[in-house]
Amino acid sequence: MERRVVVTGLGAITPIGNNVEEFWKGIKEGKCGIDEITKFDTTNFKVKLAAEVKGYNPEEYFDRREAKRLDLYSQYAMIASREAWKDSKLDKEKENMERVGVIIGSGIGGVNTIEEEQRKCLEKGPDRVSPMYIPMAISNMATGNVAIDIGAKGESIAMVTACASGTHCIGESFRMIKHGYQDIVIAGGTESSITPLSIAGFANIKALSRSEDKNRASMPFDKERNGFVMGEGAGILILEEYKHAKKRGAKIYAEIVGYGATSDAYHITSPAPGGEGGARAIKVAMEEASVKPEEITYINAHGTSTHLNDMCETQAIKTALGEENAKKVMISSTKGHTGHLLGAAGGVEAVVCCKAIEDSFVPATINYEVPDEECDLDIVPNEGRNKEIKYAISNSLGFGGHNSSILFKKWEE
Repeated sequence: MERRVVVTGLGAITPIGNNVEEFWKGIKEGKCGIDEITKFDTTNFKVKLAAEVKGYNPEEYFDRREAKRLDLYSQYAMIASREAWKDSKLDKEKENMERVGVIIGSGIGGVNTIEEEQRKCLEKGPDRVSPMYIPMAISNMATGNVAIDIGAKGESIAMVTACASGTHCIGESFRMIKHGYQDIVIAGGTESSITPLSIAGFANIKALSRSEDKNRASMPFDKERNGFVMGEGAGILILEEYKHAKKRGAKIYAEIVGYGATSDAYHITSPAPGGEGGARAIKVAMEEASVKPEEITYINAHGTSTHLNDMCETQAIKTALGEENAKKVMISSTKGHTGHLLGAAGGVEAVVCCKAIEDSFVPATINYEVPDEECDLDIVPNEGRNKEIKYAISNSLGFGGHNSSILFKKWEE
């Protein structure tokens, strides 16, 4: 028998707030977390801006020895997971922790560690490379460290689908609970890739904005958009089987009722023409939930601020919902606030959808000035709206042609 899946805990560390309360306040206020890069000297770089986590001191969360053994992307995952677990009010002493899973994705993994240890190897010789290099750098270690930290002994998986990683992790966690394999899953995404090599690589593939105006760098759906802005952080959800949550009197933020995952099978970086693969992901999610296009209130778009993504995603929404319904749905990208968190984007944006449903508030697409006839939907420009949301979709699209959509529903018994 298929089981209902609800969200009972939220955690986030982001460029506009280091916990969910601060983050959501920043979203509602239209705060932009983009500024000059401080993590390294950008003198020789064409890209000067990123969305860094602000005021972060690892020793507020970890002892000094532990922090040195954790790449930043794992630290972020652990911080957001601890917050989500605490928010859910789950008690390890009362749970069968063998039925608690962890699925946390990252697009790149421990790239900070990779770059640092490579520098040591070249400058000081191979014997100076840290014995912790591999366990710090590999892409599964956010999941592994969270499982160890919380004591989750169920299925522990790391999914890597570039910028769709976080959404795929949440979607696959939904399926895992729906079909009875787990009762609880800690799910989401994490990333910390504001590094010289990452910025140079994305810049040279012409994916990043070279603007030096923080309010005209990440500007989703704006006609003058010219690339995304790198962000960092983590977003984590606690997903739980409904009867399990009800039995313990848990607060329920929203229900997940549909999930779609498709492949473009087209190109390593460009979306398929017309957003064909993304459209299918949205349709699959709606079909699983038996939800009609006219019932969708809000879509948190992938909305990266690149020319191709925003145009193709607009076309995908029109294809999936139909032209008439697409014009009525409120659509926004919160990447003007946070930059693009790559593998963590879907996790953070799922937190946005849950808070939007809880607060009856549709976030704005900030930094928007110049309308684009190719992106002619209601993108909620610059000012959020107080509006009840019954159904919300979160879209994520990744290099390699990975598409994922999650459908959230306002909680009802």
